[in-house]
Amino acid sequence: MNELFSQLPPNPYVLDLGSAGGSFGEQSGQITVRIDLEFRPEAGANFVVADAAQLPLAGQSFDLVISNHSLEHFENLQACLREIGRVVKPEGGLFVAVPDASTITDKMYRWLARGGGHVNPFTSARDLAALVEAETGLQHRETWTLCTSLSFMNRRNRRAKAPRKLLLLGGGTQTSLRAMNYSFRLVDQLFGTRASAYGWAFCFGSLAPPERVQVWTNVCIRCGAGHSSATLVEKGLVQTIIPVVLRGYRCPACGTLNTFTDDSAFKHLEV
Repeated sequence: MNELFSQLPPNPYVLDLGSAGGSFGEQSGQITVRIDLEFRPEAGANFVVADAAQLPLAGQSFDLVISNHSLEHFENLQACLREIGRVVKPEGGLFVAVPDASTITDKMYRWLARGGGHVNPFTSARDLAALVEAETGLQHRETWTLCTSLSFMNRRNRRAKAPRKLLLLGGGTQTSLRAMNYSFRLVDQLFGTRASAYGWAFCFGSLAPPERVQVWTNVCIRCGAGHSSATLVEKGLVQTIIPVVLRGYRCPACGTLNTFTDDSAFKHLEV
């Protein structure tokens, strides 16, 4: 997402669609319009309560549209995609991130959250990319696999009372999340499975997609920030937790301790 921001012209217009309180921080000189069905006072200025299938916005008015984990919530998906295609500029772009409904992470999320409001269960990156391309008229440029951190289970992130069944999965403690994440990655390395994966990110439109990189498996259990294993090593952030057996790192974004894995062992997760 940040790589796309860097390509925008001065004072760009960016649409944060299905944003809740905001999918990203404000960029200097950027005019951000955030839209959701419910009012979110924490979203700040330029927040609009509206249906994504009927956007009260002028055509070809946005340099970039961000749909960060919102397409799975849209009941009239095709109409929403057509509206995205209408409001984005011909030279603009679209960033989409969605969960993969076939993954263990998404199944746990929907079990804990009684569905979590997911009405569109995406299970094929190729099919979804083709649908978005057809309905928006924007060219599909790139797809990346996203790895889980289970941060939605972290009890330090919760504002409301956690469901009692979370106790069956460790109660959302950071120790339990570190153990679960490391177990998923260990299983993937040994058996070539996809337990670490939870979804995909896509780039559409005229903006150049960021350079393809390896799957980032090191995703923070607290803030959800992802970092490449190479970058964590280069910055000297990787530390030994158990000699030979286990390494960890402090998240550069929030300082939380996470287990560490080498991204090169997860090439089978790439799309």
